[in-house]
Amino acid sequence: MVQKAKILLVDDRPENLLALEAILSALDQTLVRASSGEEALKALLTDDFAVILLDVQMPGMDGFETAAHIKRRERTRDIPIIFLTAINHGPHHTFRGYAAGAVDYISKPFDPWVLRAKVSVFVELYMKNCQLREQASLLRLQLESGGGSGRTGVIESQEPAGLLAELSARLAAVEEQAEALSKQLDESADAAAVATAAHLERKLTGLRRALDALEPGTGSAGPLPSPS
Repeated sequence: MVQKAKILLVDDRPENLLALEAILSALDQTLVRASSGEEALKALLTDDFAVILLDVQMPGMDGFETAAHIKRRERTRDIPIIFLTAINHGPHHTFRGYAAGAVDYISKPFDPWVLRAKVSVFVELYMKNCQLREQASLLRLQLESGGGSGRTGVIESQEPAGLLAELSARLAAVEEQAEALSKQLDESADAAAVATAAHLERKLTGLRRALDALEPGTGSAGPLPSPS
């Protein structure tokens, strides 16, 4: 069973949270509510999120301050943030949102279809990264099990070829999905999503090289690329 991604919704108004849940429920992911910046930061301490929808105007800690805290934490700094605001103070206000680390800045009332499409892109990228980490973890376990004779990082010739074939097939499926996602993004103006997809493709290329190096007769795979 594929694990669902978590999406963090941050807004001090319950009716806004309810509206976001109605819009995003079609994505069939886990929606987590937070009614303040402080509550959002608390949720980010324990859970991993694919994307954060963050209201700008909140009492106490506003969206900009909340985003600054998120970007300062190593655990959460790479989570995409989409700012939502009911007001528009012009280019300066929008620039402040991007400067705070947002990947997008959307004014209310927004088009539900557009918001759902933007969120779905980051959910897909998050899921692909999760699959990539899984493949890297399996490869590391394979390398470690093959190093029992003292030849660290080298797969013994008698190691079953079936596992390598299975790993290669799994990675190929992820590569195919990533390629399809990149083609979809070619028509998108969202530079942040395109850059994230390119980063994922580079990671997949490195992982494929490491897997190819495990094939008999190719020598040691060397260190695996970091999945982060």
